[in-house]
Amino acid sequence: MKKYSLNFWLLSLSSFLFFGSFNMVLPELPAFMRTFGGEKFIGLHVTFFTLTALISRPFSGKLTDTWGRIPVMVFGAAVTAIVSVFYPFFLSIHAFLFIRLIHGFSTGFKPTGTAAYVADIVPVNRRGEGMGILSFFGMTGMGIGNYVGGVIANYYPVDVLFYSSAIVALLSVIVLIGMKETVENKQQFSVNLLKIKKSDIYEPTVLVPSIVMMLVTFSFGTALTLAPDFSEYVGIGNKGLFFSYFTLTSLISRIVGGRLSDEFGRKAILVVAMLIVAAGSVYTGFSNNAFNFLTGALIFGAGYGLSSPALFAWAADLAPDQFRGRGFSTLFMALEIGIGIGAFLAGQVYGGSPENFALAFSGCGGLAFLAFIYLLVSVK
Repeated sequence: MKKYSLNFWLLSLSSFLFFGSFNMVLPELPAFMRTFGGEKFIGLHVTFFTLTALISRPFSGKLTDTWGRIPVMVFGAAVTAIVSVFYPFFLSIHAFLFIRLIHGFSTGFKPTGTAAYVADIVPVNRRGEGMGILSFFGMTGMGIGNYVGGVIANYYPVDVLFYSSAIVALLSVIVLIGMKETVENKQQFSVNLLKIKKSDIYEPTVLVPSIVMMLVTFSFGTALTLAPDFSEYVGIGNKGLFFSYFTLTSLISRIVGGRLSDEFGRKAILVVAMLIVAAGSVYTGFSNNAFNFLTGALIFGAGYGLSSPALFAWAADLAPDQFRGRGFSTLFMALEIGIGIGAFLAGQVYGGSPENFALAFSGCGGLAFLAFIYLLVSVK
């Protein structure tokens, strides 16, 4: 690992903290919504979050390429920290969904700057491995965040959970202090940088990985929405345990998958990953006990983790250097579309009836299989 710089490892640590911060609260949000009568809106907490994250991407992409990677990352993480403090004070469904919109917008910035920074400093022939290591740290943060958030919620008032999330997000900013900017001839921030043209919204060179990303993340949006209630249905007390198991295999497959994509190509790895995600989604949906449910999480995590570094490395391969931020913002837009629509449809299909879990997860498995077909037919 000596081929990676200190900045790379600091950025990985910052990513660990950032993803841990907002994933701490995620498993407990459905229960939090029920405290003020928001049970009919479960699913929208993910949809609203991803909606504004999606809207923020063209801005984060343009600013990443002009203002710089570092300020974009600092802005995103700092606003995330501030927003987390205000959750306990927004105790109506409209106020809660409003703060989810703000939270989502802020989280749309840091990952774009992070991915572009890593692509700048990692050797091209190690790009898949580098993205795999970065996503390893991010997913570790998500998994530990889910678990720790569940523990905090079981022993302390929910306010403590939100304040803890804010502190962790702030630590992710502190780690970035002193890092060297990689954008040459960076511009000073001005209002003009916020004017988005049509060409700033979408980077056409990354169309293929973006389509695959959208199709595979439907399943993740579904899991984010339904896993907490599914956990209760199969008798699991800690609602974050599903994602801890998901993260376990995802971590291993990210490291292995990134390196394999450097050696055998992005498409070859993604074809295998789509089949695993499809199988894991269907298996999870038909689970009727804790063992099968958590086994499904392991299978699903392995496939999802295998796909992530290959998709990000592929986008870095395809996007022009001067528009690398825009390329990653396009890929993240596809991710948010998949997660957001998946979460919304999952909530609608579920409708509070456990017998609908199988239908929701099987539909996601079908979309992952569609991505498998698309890769075979459309990609040379």
